[in-house]
Formats: sequence, structure tokens, C-alpha cells
Amino acid sequence: MELATGKWRAPGRLALIIALSASGCGYNTIQELDERAAAAQKQIEVQLQRRADLIQNLVATVKGYAQHEEAVFTQVAEARAKLAGAIPRGNPAEMEAANAGLTQALGRLLVITENYPQLKADQGFLRLQDEITGTENRIAVARTDYNDTARQYNTYIRRFPATLTARASGAKQRDYFEVTNAGALEAPKVDFSKPPGKSPP
Repeated sequence: MELATGKWRAPGRLALIIALSASGCGYNTIQELDERAAAAQKQIEVQLQRRADLIQNLVATVKGYAQHEEAVFTQVAEARAKLAGAIPRGNPAEMEAANAGLTQALGRLLVITENYPQLKADQGFLRLQDEITGTENRIAVARTDYNDTARQYNTYIRRFPATLTARASGAKQRDYFEVTNAGALEAPKVDFSKPPGKSPP
């Protein structure tokens, strides 16, 4: 019987797709929600790139006062390179991990500034600190916005009948931007009101 053959299955699938499209079973909504999530992810990428650029400028400023801290500068450069490599690939988990690594390296960079009072008073250094803090706040907002839109999209494509349309059109679940390292949730802070520590012997 022809119903049992593969010849029937292919036209049957095509008919299902046409029926789903014709009955408006969420195809346009899926596309709209996916576009919103993509735009929100782009905002995270823009802010992560801005943060990486600002940290590079911060390193250049610190080098002017602390040339011998080469090991820390190398750690920051390597962490920044990882983030710069992760951004174009657009994988949320990879970007989040790379950003957390850069946060840890930045923390080590800021700790060494304790030994350089003139650096802590440098207006360029203070301005960069403020800009980095502002960018970190924008990253947090962009992360929340993305996760909200991704959650709406993921929830929608799991509901019936949209799940049939999602399956037929190849729509996939979106990953969330989740901080896997709890310490990376907060930007590293240095209390400049404290007296500088002693330089290592």
C-alpha cells in the first residue's frame, strides 16, 4: 500500500509544512522572537568588545608606572585575546567564560596598583576605571535583556502548535548567558582610600 512507502512520507512532510504555514502556527512569531534575541546578543557582544578595548587602554596606563609587572600584563593580554576570539563565534557560554577570565586578570592588574600612589591619582587611570565600571553595568543589563528574550523564544518554540513549526523549520533552543564562576558576577574592586601596600622585596 502506497501509504506505507517512503514515497508518501516526503510529500506528507511537505504537506505538513504547508499546512502549518497556511494556518499561521507561529512561524512569523518564531522568526520575530529569534531576531529579538539575536539583537540582544549583539548588544552583549558590543559591550564585551568595548570592555576589552578599555582594559587594553588601562594596561597601557598602568605600564607607564609599573613596567616590571610583566607577568600580570601578559595574563591580561592573554585573557583579552580569548575574549576577542570568542566574540565573533557568538557562543554565549564561550563568551561568558572568556569574560570571566578577563575579569580575574583585571582583578590582578588592579591589585598591583595599590603599590603605585601616583598611578592611583592619574586622571586618565581614574577615567578608564569609571568607563570600565559603566561598561560592566551595561553588560549586566544587556545580559538580562538577552536572557529574557531568549527565554521567551525558547518557551514559545516548546509550546504546541508552535513546536511543530519549530521542528519543521529547524528552529533550535538558544543558550543563555550564565555566569558559571560566582566570583565573576562582580567587577573587581580596589579600595583606593587605603594606604598603598608594601612592594614585594
